[in-house]
Amino acid sequence: MNIIVTGGAGFIGSNFIHHVYRERPDWNITVLDALTYAGNRANVKGLDPARVTFVEGSITDAALVDKLVSEHDAVVHYAAESHNDNSLQNPRPFLDTNIIGTYTILEAVRKHGKRLHHISTDEVYGDLELDDPERFTEHTPYNPSSPYSSTKAGSDLLVRAWVRSFGIHATISNCSNNYGPYQHVEKFIPRQITEVLEGRRPKLYGTGENVRDWIHTEDHSSAVLTILEKGVSGETYLIGADGEKDNKSVVELILKHMGKDPSDYEHVNDRPGHDMRYAIDSTKLRTELGWAPQYTDFEAGLKQTIDWYTNNRSWWKPQKQATEEKYQKEGQ
Repeated sequence: MNIIVTGGAGFIGSNFIHHVYRERPDWNITVLDALTYAGNRANVKGLDPARVTFVEGSITDAALVDKLVSEHDAVVHYAAESHNDNSLQNPRPFLDTNIIGTYTILEAVRKHGKRLHHISTDEVYGDLELDDPERFTEHTPYNPSSPYSSTKAGSDLLVRAWVRSFGIHATISNCSNNYGPYQHVEKFIPRQITEVLEGRRPKLYGTGENVRDWIHTEDHSSAVLTILEKGVSGETYLIGADGEKDNKSVVELILKHMGKDPSDYEHVNDRPGHDMRYAIDSTKLRTELGWAPQYTDFEAGLKQTIDWYTNNRSWWKPQKQATEEKYQKEGQ
């Protein structure tokens, strides 16, 4: 297989590249990434250039996308503007990348008859009440609550429409919150870890009751590879590892594993429209395609993630100051 991974210099895209590089040694990978603030070429450093090619460019560049798609067997589409806080400050880049970029890929895939797997988020479903026993399934109605999640919902619907209207070979996956190596320090878990490493108290939105369904990025990668190889065209698969934790508990676990008092954190202003709870039911993926997560112990995965950020300060240090200055301006 010769595949394109859009957004492959980002967090979950680069982890997927490392996973495929290791698990499918006869595959060749082209990374297409615009290298915005969230992309880092160092995330795919050290991989054999005979197997991994890096192309700097935007998924909204129709000529570039068309040329690359014509030369490959499949596209795994990770590229997206993905940070909720940023979407509340400036929604426009989310429309450009998540809607127009996905449309551009769909048209190239349609023209050349190539395979597409589209990466999405559980945030398209909105949120659940804290005491609701239900979890999201493939049949949960869309109810996005932010510019980020609404543009991801729109991109999902475009993929579905191109499958139905034009018969393209495409699948979609909606995943819960990822954690692990190479995640930008603007995100919740790496932000708290790096705050402690720099001698500051972690920050918690509001009361911290909001629940997220955490999955190690390695499990997300293995699920996407399974769907790419075994998934049925036109189908959506939810990816989750039964990792529900409220934000307060996660901060306290980080402090505990870093040798600090678990109560030594600050409360900051809550995010506007902050979703209360996400929870994924991944039964379809497990029963129909035979996938299962390997990182079922959240604390062990979190400890590994803490170790990675502790040992890779040179990777995150250049991002940190600007990120915290931005948060401070927003009172967060």
